[in-house]
Amino acid sequence: MSFEVAADAYDRFMGRFSEPLAALFADVAGLRPGQRVLDVGCGPGALTAQLVDRLGAENVSAVDPSAAFVAAAGERFPEVDVRSAGAENLPFADGQFDATLAQLVVHFMADPVAGLREMARVTRRGGTVAACVWDNAGGTGPLAAFWAAVRGLDPAAIDESELPGGAEGQLAELCEAAGLERIESSTLPVSVPIASFDEWWQPFTLGVGPAGVYVAQLTDQERDNLRARCAELVPVGPFELSATAWCVRARA
Repeated sequence: MSFEVAADAYDRFMGRFSEPLAALFADVAGLRPGQRVLDVGCGPGALTAQLVDRLGAENVSAVDPSAAFVAAAGERFPEVDVRSAGAENLPFADGQFDATLAQLVVHFMADPVAGLREMARVTRRGGTVAACVWDNAGGTGPLAAFWAAVRGLDPAAIDESELPGGAEGQLAELCEAAGLERIESSTLPVSVPIASFDEWWQPFTLGVGPAGVYVAQLTDQERDNLRARCAELVPVGPFELSATAWCVRARA
């Protein structure tokens, strides 16, 4: 799945959820002052911001395959080493980091096991490798209402529930297959205030991720039908949208 979209579009679509998630995820990673850490699939920098605040920009590196996101993260964090790369081919030497983290990335990796194995390679022996993914299969991810509306109108539509890591236990299984050790699983709950239905709906029209791609290929009438169906499932507003992510922490 390509994320060659404007950084602002991604922030409006997922940033409102990924920013509070990043704080919880960084807590689980157990980072300590002086450690060097890598943010894999950094996007515009939701998790990178947390890492910089906790460890200092000089101790943070980040990668992403999207040129737009690399540019945005580099502009936002000029002292961070931000590079263009995918998880499966990280441009760093063995054992270079104390911790390597991937937030909302594993399910979009071309080869999740290879990506996690590569994350372990660049982490020192005994260091931390951690990842989190929304509960896409269990229906408590932030896009659950959208995909429920899609399935109601288009039962053959391919949603995000089958992507790797989005079901209970799958992240741990992927880590085990990648050779990681001392794998610990947890859940990360977030709750985000939404002012109105329109505020909730509009980011789906920006072409971001599988949901945005699905909306973009609809006809005007089909898009109107989907919006109306979503309005039946989502409160008018204001409301709180709660979501849960699966999380693993392991040792390289």
